[in-house]
Amino acid sequence: MSTIQSYITKHKDRFINELIELLKIPSVSADSNYKNAVLKTAEAVKISLENAGCSSVEICQTKGHPIVYGEKIIHPHLPTVLVYGHYDVQPPDPLDLWHSPPFEPVIKTSVKYPEGAIFARGASDDKGQMYMHVKAMEYMTANDQLPCNVKFMIEGEEEIGSPSLSVFVKNNRKKLKNDIILISDTGMIANTTPSITTGLRGLSYVEVEVTGPNRDLHSGLYGGAVANPINILSKMIASLHDANNHITIPGFYDKVEELSEIERAEMAKAPFDLEDYKKALNIDAVYGEAGYSTHERTSIRPTLDVNGIWGGYTGEGAKTVIASKAFAKISMRLVPHQDWEEITQLFTDYFKSIAPKGIKVNVIPHHGGQGYVTPLDHIGYQAASKAYQKTFGKTPIPQRSGGSIPIVSLFEKELQSKTILMGFGLDSNAIHSPNEHFGIWNYLKGIETIPFFYKYFTELSQ
Repeated sequence: MSTIQSYITKHKDRFINELIELLKIPSVSADSNYKNAVLKTAEAVKISLENAGCSSVEICQTKGHPIVYGEKIIHPHLPTVLVYGHYDVQPPDPLDLWHSPPFEPVIKTSVKYPEGAIFARGASDDKGQMYMHVKAMEYMTANDQLPCNVKFMIEGEEEIGSPSLSVFVKNNRKKLKNDIILISDTGMIANTTPSITTGLRGLSYVEVEVTGPNRDLHSGLYGGAVANPINILSKMIASLHDANNHITIPGFYDKVEELSEIERAEMAKAPFDLEDYKKALNIDAVYGEAGYSTHERTSIRPTLDVNGIWGGYTGEGAKTVIASKAFAKISMRLVPHQDWEEITQLFTDYFKSIAPKGIKVNVIPHHGGQGYVTPLDHIGYQAASKAYQKTFGKTPIPQRSGGSIPIVSLFEKELQSKTILMGFGLDSNAIHSPNEHFGIWNYLKGIETIPFFYKYFTELSQ
């Protein structure tokens, strides 16, 4: 029997090469042109789970992209860990900002990544982190070190809001029954400062359409006499924040959880260098809601951001036109107790109410989800903390994330299970951006740490 460290050393090159092959497949769920690539990736994940020791693996069809399910049940009286991950990736655009093709993975070394980092779309979000669990499973089964039952549910629609997952979970509660859910789709503070994500923000994502005249108009003949939808939309969006960057939607903050000064003080213990933060982003000042630190703004406070805005003529040269329509995509990150559907309705009502006469507004909800918090006294968190202590030699810091994984609250509702978020990525991994990457050290460290979670969770469950 080999230790996890010796097993990783022996199979390191293979682990890296297998991930690289997975990253070559452009499994972009948002674009129908990549449908075959998504299906190919699902098949690759199925094969990898079979090779890792799962006794039963299947590709489950949905109305959208398939879900890969696998399991190994060693005894019905032992606890069961359900691993969730996703094999789909964000679109790679804009392509011209990538230093290397997004689906031609390359390993680059640097001062920050002396062991190298893999640059490719999906490297960190979430193929690299999902595949850590597959390789950890391989080690445990190959060396008779699997202490409990394990189930895998790897989906192909996370990047488009998991539209098929809710139905799948509701229809397969017995199949998915578990004692704890394990996800690696988050990050940690630094390689020298391990952390466990204990909270996620919720999400409400909408698209707005503002319509003025029934056709595009000549800006000389009609300018100044007819409301310009682009001008109006810009003013409406600007009015959604006040001078203190407080969101102006009535009722928006009614259910916002206000953390105590003691809790805020504990959060402040996490290492954070504001100057390094600004330098990494090439900005000379931070910006946000008055009265809160940068870290608080990105974790325990709700936000409203425009993710895209368009209308009129955007081609080369000039075209003097007043567009008939203007559009924007807007996301609101929510904190625990804010209901995403309620917030979506509050936004819709308010946005329509501030439109001037002569303008029609349509709000199209896209997707959303609730926020989530894992109690620090839960045995799942305690097991994860012990696992990090074992491999990092440090107690991890509990940290609330600014990101959203809407399916976590779905799991708690439908499966009555808590979720443990053991992320090994870094904020600098450029997920959803050009030049996404994942450190090889982080990838291997995840493989090393995960088996200890199984060990300690099983022990604490007895």
